[in-house]
Amino acid sequence: MNTKSLTDEVFHIGPADLPATASVDSLGFKAWNLARMTGAGMRVPPAFVLSTAWCGAWKSSAGRLPQLETVLSDNVRRLEQRTGRVFGGSRRPLLVSVRSGAPVSMPGMMETLLDIGLCDATADGLLRATGNPRLVWDSYRRLVKSYAEVVFAMPSGAFDSLLDPHLAAAGVSTSADLDFHALREVTRESLALFRRLTGRDFPQNPREQLARAAEAVFDSWDSQKAASFRRLNGIPDHLGTAVTVQAMVFGNGGGTSGSGVAFTRDPATGERRLYVDFQFNAQGEDVVSGRHALTASDLLRQRLPAVAEELQDVAALLESEFQDMQEFEFTVEDGVLYLLQTRSGKRTPWAAVVIAVEQVREGLVASTEALARLDGLDVESVSRRRCVAGGGRARLARALSAGPGVATGCIALTTDVAQELHRSGKRVILVRDDIATDDIEGIAVADGILTALGGRTSHAAVVARQMDKVCLVGCASLRCDPGRGGLRIGESILREGDCITLDGDSGEVWGGELATVVERPEAWLEDVRSWLVPLATERMSA
Repeated sequence: MNTKSLTDEVFHIGPADLPATASVDSLGFKAWNLARMTGAGMRVPPAFVLSTAWCGAWKSSAGRLPQLETVLSDNVRRLEQRTGRVFGGSRRPLLVSVRSGAPVSMPGMMETLLDIGLCDATADGLLRATGNPRLVWDSYRRLVKSYAEVVFAMPSGAFDSLLDPHLAAAGVSTSADLDFHALREVTRESLALFRRLTGRDFPQNPREQLARAAEAVFDSWDSQKAASFRRLNGIPDHLGTAVTVQAMVFGNGGGTSGSGVAFTRDPATGERRLYVDFQFNAQGEDVVSGRHALTASDLLRQRLPAVAEELQDVAALLESEFQDMQEFEFTVEDGVLYLLQTRSGKRTPWAAVVIAVEQVREGLVASTEALARLDGLDVESVSRRRCVAGGGRARLARALSAGPGVATGCIALTTDVAQELHRSGKRVILVRDDIATDDIEGIAVADGILTALGGRTSHAAVVARQMDKVCLVGCASLRCDPGRGGLRIGESILREGDCITLDGDSGEVWGGELATVVERPEAWLEDVRSWLVPLATERMSA
């Protein structure tokens, strides 16, 4: 594709309608849905999109697109005009996120970078503009860490360990509790570590940051986890990813800010209720990474009742616009709600049946559309297991349920061990302090997932739920030691290969195997069967 045609493959998300040449295939689902949300009047930060054609050109040119920096700079100017901020400015700097977006949903499989545009000069400008030194240094240290990980493939553990002495000195457990003095020092240490690991200084030119971030997103299409996800889900390799450049909003700005992920219905059971994970004073990756303990949604209602009420309204509006259960990401900046993306939510087979039936009953979709969504699902085999009673077994712990049902199997603390146990014919429970989407191959062979950290809407939990895996997260009493092949859960010490049971309904973890009963969604299956009768009659008459 020549330079001119690539230049034409850039689209802005805003009040104006998209040109006729824009499509889901070119913008990717993420940007396409942003455009639809904007058109429906929802509050979405302004953005522009490099279409999937850029990814194809990047791959075919072996990573040489000299026009990329110029095109990015030209389109950033429009974001500057719409926000009243200047990219690289020393007074009111514009910062942006750089996000992937394939034509099909691949949650967490490709890369995102936040806070692009921060450097020494713009850090001073952001401080002048916000008067919030904690926001400045928290965002800067996050950018240095993520840039090293994503652009230079450096290990995250090295940067994570920089926090440890500061957390110990302050007597706190998370970075959210560190003051700006500590975060400023962590940033300085991160810049020095970046230099040691990469052999170069962290780039102080925001336009260079932006171009390298976009290239890293293109490259992430061919990452091992993305390729594994496509293979497991039958997604073609040629589709490529778009790149969305969006004005930043800050969830890490203090006590009336935060980031969250919500489902308009329960993706495990199909129940019509808002299903939210939220973390105050945090950026989006804190919620979806699975590396952090999350705040219960009732605390959000207590502290920010107007935002909680607006989320309910947003859920109804999203289902009306997209006519399906939605999973959406959002940021609250100083008490103002911004929507960052939405997509049809991944759900268990049980939830798929319940949601299809109830949306027909509500008049949201026709039965023919509901049947189309259930195509490929053997609805008559949909069931879930429930634990009977403890049966003399020891209850080890409680956690948050992210996927219903019951799973019994042998403990595996790494993907390699999970695959080895699976090859030997054993059922597997993958147990980790946190699970990232890099663990996709381990998730695929496991019957159940148990984590110490993370929330019900982390990318790994979403993937596990889509694969109909029992998934428990946020098990506070769990401590894993993969190096020694063991773990502590509550008062019990267990080893890899030991048998445990996960109850995805109660959130309980049990030692050994429990008796179970099987349930089926009969109250909803009757509706599905009734939809099939006219189709069968029609086929017979034809």
